[in-house]
Amino acid sequence: MRSDGGFVIIKKAIEKLGQRHKEHIAAYGEGNERRLTGRHETADINTFLWGVANRGASIRVGRDTEKDGKGYFEDRRPASNMDPYVVTSMIAETTILWKP
Repeated sequence: MRSDGGFVIIKKAIEKLGQRHKEHIAAYGEGNERRLTGRHETADINTFLWGVANRGASIRVGRDTEKDGKGYFEDRRPASNMDPYVVTSMIAETTILWKP
């Protein structure tokens, strides 16, 4: 993702995250139904969106990442009370290992 041409890999990873949105939401901490309302710079809990510099999306890609064609993305769905080991393993499993 951080090498030249990585933006293509980033988009593939985001597509996979979208396909498993419900499974991820279920493990992303308690109370997300109150936080992920679609207001206040969040996407609705039932909707998966991604975008460049879109703070209202589920997954946000920075402008520099798009401009440089490489970089990183930010999953904005996990709550502060999530288990970081569970969430990290789910993201890695979905984006790296899972073959849809």
